Amino acid sequence: MIDRHRLTSRILVIDDDDRVLLFLTQGSVPAQQTRWITPGGGVEPGESHHDAACRELFEETGRIVDDLGEPVYTLDFAVDYAGGDHDTGHAEYFLLHTACFTPSSENWTPEEHIDVLEHRWWTLGELRATADRLDPADLPALVARFVFPSKLSE
Repeated sequence: MIDRHRLTSRILVIDDDDRVLLFLTQGSVPAQQTRWITPGGGVEPGESHHDAACRELFEETGRIVDDLGEPVYTLDFAVDYAGGDHDTGHAEYFLLHTACFTPSSENWTPEEHIDVLEHRWWTLGELRATADRLDPADLPALVARFVFPSKLSE
């Protein structure tokens, strides 16, 4: 059996108004649902998670960052849709505080120009209230735990 395990790096990008940047993406296979995700993507062979996070941040937003520090969260997961290019994955999440900006699509892949439908800066309250699919599903708790610890009980 072929090992279809994918390593990914993702970035929680938080602006000065405590909003998190997310991209609405449509599934690359019919069984995958449209969902809001953080910037990030696959780790290339020989690349560290940190280097992948910096590269993906540039490619998906245009922001150049040399040091994102250590990961703030890791997630091992099984893919919940059929037809994808992997069955399991390991994601490491990094944190970036920055001023609000408009992401650039200049360095997107051809697939991203099709799959990414829009971007939006979300407040914690909006994340908690939305009926839209978030990936990971516990993104509001993740944002609260690592970004807004004083708002955990709100």
